[in-house]
Amino acid sequence: MRKYYDQITRIAGNVVTVSAAGVGYDELAVVVGRRRTSLAQVIRLEGDQVSLQVFAGTQGVSTGDRVRFLGRPMQVPFSADLLGRVFDGAGRPRDARPDVEAERRDIGGPPVNPTRRNLPGKMIRTGIPMIDIFNSLVESQKLPIFSVPGEPYNEVLARVGLQANADIIILGGMGLRHDDYLVFRKTFEEGGVLGRTILFIHTAADPVVECLLVPDLCLAVGEGFALQGKRVLALLTDMTAFADALKEIAITMEQIPSNRGYPGDLYTQLARRYEKAVDLEGSGSMTVLACTTMPGDDVTHPVPDNTGYITEGQFYLRGGWIEPFGSLSRLKQQVNGKTRDDHRAIMDACIQLYALCRESREKRDMGFEMSAWDKKLLAYGKLFEEKIMDLRVNIPLEEALDQCWAILAECFEPAETGIRRTIVEKHWPKTP
Repeated sequence: MRKYYDQITRIAGNVVTVSAAGVGYDELAVVVGRRRTSLAQVIRLEGDQVSLQVFAGTQGVSTGDRVRFLGRPMQVPFSADLLGRVFDGAGRPRDARPDVEAERRDIGGPPVNPTRRNLPGKMIRTGIPMIDIFNSLVESQKLPIFSVPGEPYNEVLARVGLQANADIIILGGMGLRHDDYLVFRKTFEEGGVLGRTILFIHTAADPVVECLLVPDLCLAVGEGFALQGKRVLALLTDMTAFADALKEIAITMEQIPSNRGYPGDLYTQLARRYEKAVDLEGSGSMTVLACTTMPGDDVTHPVPDNTGYITEGQFYLRGGWIEPFGSLSRLKQQVNGKTRDDHRAIMDACIQLYALCRESREKRDMGFEMSAWDKKLLAYGKLFEEKIMDLRVNIPLEEALDQCWAILAECFEPAETGIRRTIVEKHWPKTP
């Protein structure tokens, strides 16, 4: 049995510092006081000075309390009984149901060796044309949604979770408003997928340290199901809230700040989570789709800036739709050649014509005379936004491709689209 340490030298915010030896980073501890017993986690080691983040806060904790280290990191129970359940950031039930009694897994372990990963090559269909056609989501991909507060990024995540062809959906909410949590739960319940969904929800009113645990809880559980051969989709929102929690703790610890006050290891902390996305050889996979809000719509902000170096592209959510020019899935070429022979041709032609439409709109707004070609482009842009870009459009990939052909046929002659004749002859809508 591990000994107790009673030399608490400092209490600052929710962080307690104690003199101790033989302690590991991320190890759990119990702070035993006269009033209560609190769970804590090691967040810093400096000589014999060990700093712990107390989950429930340090109110009521005194320098006369004792600390006992548990010799293990945070763990989460793992079994099929997790499906359909809602937990908080510490893994406790939030749905007024009993604890899950099962074998426990350590959280925060290392990612899979890249040499043991399969090359991504399977598409995850979402029913959102701007994703499925133009920036396909690929199994085992790590991809962020860059957005600003006020955009419907949580609604988009909920739709992806509802419609994606995955076996297990794991949602990690960080700093969520209660209303946002209810939106996710209602969407999954009404859509009939709650039975294959697990939710770990941290709200803005919960302790900061629990915000930091949410991604690790989600990914530890996801790895367990992936090893059982399941296709797992992890949805994380909002990674900026996660980074802000890191920042708050770093300030409490009086660490030397880096860019805009964030800790110097921000890149490492983000990469530790995103790199959990994997296609396991001979087993299942885990895909990570995470929302990152950009304060002031500034993509050079440290959180989106570091995220961009880690992930395999990004979706930009602006003005209520997924922006076609800033968005990028670097792995889409691995899958869009396997869907339908016209997929790549439609993808390229529609975006090129929409770019020309924007130029024509600028000419119109500046008072220039519109040519017949400009008028065709303007008509095309209007239809493309209404029938393809609008996030309310919810159709399968093949139907979306047919819809693109119908829009092209309504606005242009076949030769004006720039699509190869063989593809046009096969897919151009036949006039009655």
